[in-house]
Amino acid sequence: MSEGRSSESGFPIKAVYHAADVPAGLDARLGAPGEFPYARGVYPTMYTSRPWTMRQYAGFGTATESNARYHQLLAAGTMGLSVAFDLPTQMGYDSDHPIAHGEVGKVGVAIDSVDDMRTLFAGIPLDRVSTSMTINAPGSVLLLLYQLVAEEAGVAGSALNGTIQNDILKEYIARGTYIFPPKPSLRLVADTFGYCRKEVPRWNTISISGYHMAEAGATPVQEIAFTLANGISYVRAALAAGLAVDDFAPRLSFFFVARTTLLEEVAKFRAARRIWANLMRDEFGAQNPKSLMLRFHTQTAGVQLTAQQPEVNLVRVAVQGLAAVLGGTQSLHTNSFDEAIALPTEKAARLALRTQQVLAYETDLTTTVDPFAGSYVVEAMTDEIEAGVRELMARVAEYGSAVEAIEAGFQKREIESSAYRVAQEIESGDRVVVGVNRFTVDEEEPYQPLRVDPAIEAAQRDRLARLRADRDSAAVERALADLRTVASGTENVLYPMKEALRARATVGEVCGVLREVWGTYRPSDRF
Repeated sequence: MSEGRSSESGFPIKAVYHAADVPAGLDARLGAPGEFPYARGVYPTMYTSRPWTMRQYAGFGTATESNARYHQLLAAGTMGLSVAFDLPTQMGYDSDHPIAHGEVGKVGVAIDSVDDMRTLFAGIPLDRVSTSMTINAPGSVLLLLYQLVAEEAGVAGSALNGTIQNDILKEYIARGTYIFPPKPSLRLVADTFGYCRKEVPRWNTISISGYHMAEAGATPVQEIAFTLANGISYVRAALAAGLAVDDFAPRLSFFFVARTTLLEEVAKFRAARRIWANLMRDEFGAQNPKSLMLRFHTQTAGVQLTAQQPEVNLVRVAVQGLAAVLGGTQSLHTNSFDEAIALPTEKAARLALRTQQVLAYETDLTTTVDPFAGSYVVEAMTDEIEAGVRELMARVAEYGSAVEAIEAGFQKREIESSAYRVAQEIESGDRVVVGVNRFTVDEEEPYQPLRVDPAIEAAQRDRLARLRADRDSAAVERALADLRTVASGTENVLYPMKEALRARATVGEVCGVLREVWGTYRPSDRF
């Protein structure tokens, strides 16, 4: 590496690092594995006693098709499921809503009711499988559907293990699948914290996500700073709702990207754990050690995958997965090599899982904890990233909170500036992308991507028509009226929401009631 090269976050990388590059007091900044400040990992033994949870993000078309893919993944050795929902579901619309036309089943599975959720998880032991659901604005709705299906199978809420993303603030910053204005959205997040503490105690109630900001162009420092700033807002919202910090903080989780810049990514994860531990202890007075632990899921960087020479993505994903493991992730999703082209084929999804299995079972990564501890370069980078994150978090705090900073467009501007810089570097050739601006080929080999059958939308509309004809319409209306009343007050909305879903109200109907009461957010609105 030549002198003068900069990291993804903008600090200079030296050609050679020495002990003098690591400030004094390293032992205190490190701690032991499983001990404050958790720079070396949140568990004392990390992967030496068990590997990380291997997940594959999957979901497309109908619940029946996705269920078949889940059974394939479980048979191939995956340890947890990660559900992708289509855009109408993510936005709280039923498949027969006019706005859903052309999008049903395209980027994930269509879930309209408890009937669909029952089909999605048919034959899967929900008391033995950890399920992650990438769903935000209607996250509580999909969690309740999952719980209802589990109860039908005789599985109590106390036995369920998994995560809903439920991170609405990053939607306003980088992704856009929001429904309600921020204030009621934060209420819904806090209500979910309170509900799960009583009813689904092992569930991770939120996955505070930097991944989507990184995919939009955020640097590692921006990814961590904006994610932790959002985390602070969620903690404050829960405290304002009357919850004690140690009642909900142990179930907070995070979601980050893993890029190909391995050393900086390892340092990023270590810095994030250290900052969060100090924040929770010093700012919020958390006493439970689990409240101080930043536990996170990692997904390899989809934005770095290329449609050109797609097989090269297998190498990229392996390097990214290695960065996540060396950084101490608790669970990992490795992208399929064909995701830059279309939904992953069965073979591609299996190869992505095999990548993790090679890392876990053929390398020596699981024989020791935090092998980079004490590395001059990694420790220096960890300190650089921590300093950059704290400085950027302070700039967010100058607005009052992450919410006010979002209102002012601060995070969005910062991320767009970084994304533009990267695009310019790729265009000029200063940033090498193999197969795109260097080492290209004259003719690409043909590739047959997975296609979603357009007939799926019609079939889903038919299912909805049958559901509405078969259910007790009066019971649905009563349940939705109860939800409307509670949403207009201050009680926890998840309890009447669950009863409405049990009566076979649809996702769109439940979200429609909340739209009536809370309104719909538009980017031009003031917070």
